[in-house]
Amino acid sequence: MPTYAYACTQCGHRFDAVQSFSDASLTECPECSGALRKQYGSIGVTFNGGGFYRTDSRAPGSESAPAGSSSKSEASASPAVAGS
Repeated sequence: MPTYAYACTQCGHRFDAVQSFSDASLTECPECSGALRKQYGSIGVTFNGGGFYRTDSRAPGSESAPAGSSSKSEASASPAVAGS
């Protein structure tokens, strides 16, 4: 279950609450009964290494090359090897 951060708009009391996604947001401060506001911060996920970006699985310059260019170079190399 996720943990949500809340802050009171009147007294400034801050606290975290573990709630289900389906639970309603808290609205009343446990300290002064004032109005609460959910606090949103940055998430703690960092994408490091390869495989996270569109260009990670492509060779440099392969986007500009025609689709059949790699099969033509392989086909021209095969007869030279077979003839040797």
